[in-house]
Amino acid sequence: MTMGGETEVPEAGEEFRLRVRGWLAEQLGGEFSDVVDTGGPGHEDEALERRRAWERRLGSEGWIGLGWPTEHGGGGASLARQVVFHEEYAAAGGPGRLMHMSEQLLGPTLLAHGSDDQRRRFLPGILAGEDLWCQGYSEPGAGSDLASVRTRAVREGEEYVLTGQKVWTSLAHLADWIFVLARTDPDSTRHAGLSYLLVPLDQPGVEIRPIRQLTGTSEFNEVFFDGARTAAANRVGEEGDGWRVAMSTLGFERGVATLGQQIGFRREFDAALRLARANGAWADAELRNRLVRAWVRLRVMRYTALASLRSSGGGASGLEASLSKLQWAEWHRELGELAVDVAGTEALTVAPPYELTDEQTLFLFSRADTIYGGSNEVQRNIIAERLLGLPRG
Repeated sequence: MTMGGETEVPEAGEEFRLRVRGWLAEQLGGEFSDVVDTGGPGHEDEALERRRAWERRLGSEGWIGLGWPTEHGGGGASLARQVVFHEEYAAAGGPGRLMHMSEQLLGPTLLAHGSDDQRRRFLPGILAGEDLWCQGYSEPGAGSDLASVRTRAVREGEEYVLTGQKVWTSLAHLADWIFVLARTDPDSTRHAGLSYLLVPLDQPGVEIRPIRQLTGTSEFNEVFFDGARTAAANRVGEEGDGWRVAMSTLGFERGVATLGQQIGFRREFDAALRLARANGAWADAELRNRLVRAWVRLRVMRYTALASLRSSGGGASGLEASLSKLQWAEWHRELGELAVDVAGTEALTVAPPYELTDEQTLFLFSRADTIYGGSNEVQRNIIAERLLGLPRG
């Protein structure tokens, strides 16, 4: 059972695919061979300095912002070519991207909603692989229910002063900047009165506390604002229009990069399949059937994602994003369960002091998949209300 030769994007051109594949082979087989397969889910703390150097190399070679308009420094690549790059990157064992939030979330948001001054100021640092951004959305009590955010930003002259807390902030301990959804109207509730602010992290009034995870790493963080400041010119969109901008960012989050994510899923599946054949678990009819079902569902996810991206031009509507999130989150969590079942009793113990196998890391990390980025329960509510027309609540 394999999934090779599966790409259905011939309009990208074989020449482009071979160019991407050749460049990745040269870099990851040479100077950056030490970062191959590092930094994936559950291994976010691996080779940080080398992965920052890798991001700069991607930037200097024009591989960051591949699909951005050329007038803003991007590559102007078609959707098909972007898909090819993400697929080849994952297939080559490219390291976990430190620039994901910067390139895939903030950059497209600035292209869509930012001012000319904001684009000129912030996009070059992203394209160069230099400026790392993180996402300041979730809070205690306002995770999937994002409209309940309580972090406040008070206008004082030409600045906003922030007070509040964000949580589950991926890579905040490494980031230079954070894009924050904050309440600028103290009398507002829910979606109204929110603004989208770009805030530097290296300043007084910002405290970052890493959260140690089950995998032993600390990708997620708490971020506390106590009088932190940012210029009013760093507000994206109008004051009080932050919800619309933030939802646009979430649509970009579930855009073309999901195809690369699925190739990563395929690699994890292939590893579980190899283990099943090596340790005899393949002979178990139930495990064999679960492996087959996982393979089929992974193919379905790919076709669904391609169709969605083609119809939307590379982003995702709120409804499409919810359908996609629900689909891959459940699949990946079940793959984690399947991986440890294939490993058998070997998965029941951990080598001291806390050395996890790949199967154990996959299992523990994927428990969070159905929670972060909008819980499955919230995604089902969105689908019920917007697709099926069921009453709210």
